[in-house]
Amino acid sequence: MAKKRVVSATINGEVVEFLCEPRQTLLEVLRDTLDMTGTKEGCSNGNCGACTVLLDGRPVVSCLVLAMEADGSEIRTIEGVARGSHLDEVQQAFLEGAALQCGICTPGFIMQTEALLQANPNPTEEEIRFYLAGNLCRCTGYDKIVRAVQAAAQKRLATT
Repeated sequence: MAKKRVVSATINGEVVEFLCEPRQTLLEVLRDTLDMTGTKEGCSNGNCGACTVLLDGRPVVSCLVLAMEADGSEIRTIEGVARGSHLDEVQQAFLEGAALQCGICTPGFIMQTEALLQANPNPTEEEIRFYLAGNLCRCTGYDKIVRAVQAAAQKRLATT
């Protein structure tokens, strides 16, 4: 067994230190060590996007990032999206638009959408589909997801 290392990162605005083995992924540490089970494991090989988190503001699939690589970074997970008991505009749009079914892919789609709307507050349908292409859903058929992203973008634009 490899020697565990101390990693310090800011997760959802809070400085967190944890021990991890050099081989452990960020996904494993979030779920198993830090009990942040909102980030879902879908494929474990980076193809589905279910485990997407924001690492220093960029969307990454946490199953392909070693936890040690996150040392000194800022991480935002699905647990850090809502403001207290109030859902974020993206979460609310997914809920109101029925853009979820089984829920495995939903946290990844929401995190990817958060990154998209940060980079482009008013994306076209084509830009949304392109940006979300790395996230897979086996249940919804994507149209409701795209409509939810459009709704969230419009809501955010209306409040700024």
